[in-house]
Amino acid sequence: MDFQPDYRHLVAAVRNQRPARLPLYEHNISAEVMERVLGTPFVHLDGQGPAAQREYFRHYCGFCRDMTYDAVTFELCICKALVDGGAIMGGKAGPIQSRADYEAYPWAEIPQRYWDMAAPRFDALAAEMPAGMKAVGGIGNGVFELSEDLVGYEWLCLMVSDDPELVGDLYCRIGDLMEDIWTEFLRRYPDLYCVLRFGDDLGFKSSTLMSPAFIRRHIIPQYKRIISRINASGTPFLWHSCGKIFPVMEDVIACGICAKHSNEDQIAPFDDWIRDYGARIGLLGGIDVDILCREEPQRVYELVLERGQRFRSAAKGYALGSGNSIPEYVPTENYLAMVRAGQEIRRRETAGV
Repeated sequence: MDFQPDYRHLVAAVRNQRPARLPLYEHNISAEVMERVLGTPFVHLDGQGPAAQREYFRHYCGFCRDMTYDAVTFELCICKALVDGGAIMGGKAGPIQSRADYEAYPWAEIPQRYWDMAAPRFDALAAEMPAGMKAVGGIGNGVFELSEDLVGYEWLCLMVSDDPELVGDLYCRIGDLMEDIWTEFLRRYPDLYCVLRFGDDLGFKSSTLMSPAFIRRHIIPQYKRIISRINASGTPFLWHSCGKIFPVMEDVIACGICAKHSNEDQIAPFDDWIRDYGARIGLLGGIDVDILCREEPQRVYELVLERGQRFRSAAKGYALGSGNSIPEYVPTENYLAMVRAGQEIRRRETAGV
């Protein structure tokens, strides 16, 4: 294969510079999709010891290289290390419902729980990273998502009214936790990642999940702490957030983000994102997951080819991919059609077509 990955193309897009070659980008790709494409089962190897973990990442990284990505997307979420977590998935209250719960929660244990889970995986990722590639991602979950897991969304809304002082203390403590874990990550893996990010879904189709005033008061200050520390490392920061988050976009941009990912055509056409923000930040994605799920492969190819070329021309920093991620229910042929369209855009540019 004559494709040679070069992570600097993705870095340029995130820094809102025009890459010499169109990069492809995904927030996440289901390992089950990878298995179907490769025809090789490897998901069962994750977490099964050092040798198996390296074999897992040999397939995982090899997939990203073979699909002509310039970076390997990988993150490990803090929520997985929380004691009595899971409320973010809905259906139950989280472990913190009162001041007494907050005081009794084992905050000091969480960083070690995280590193016990994460370090073997990050180490194996580093060992199997293909030449020319680095990773994109890092420490998953943002400020709001952690509060959802610790309290539960419905219960958090009640807490805002019942105990606003506890809410304020909770978000400051979440910021402390994130800063602790991110600081250690930057110390351990200063060169493994070319782009760092966290995902924090602040909205849904019609609005933010909490009021813009709430986000500005409780979430934005913690963003500033974490993003400032990441930017100080010299690695660009990418913010992923789903939903209609336009009322707080200026606040988030002011925190120092370099680029934004996640978009949905029902919320706004990607052209609107480019028009409103493309002069200041990189913009990644642009292909609605609904298209990837519902259209036939040939139609996916045609749409991605047309839109990808348009976005590439209109935006300074752009990387092509889905507007969200590639979950296991995206048809494999449709995902591959999107990748082929991105490769065709590259070919045409090289050929001067």
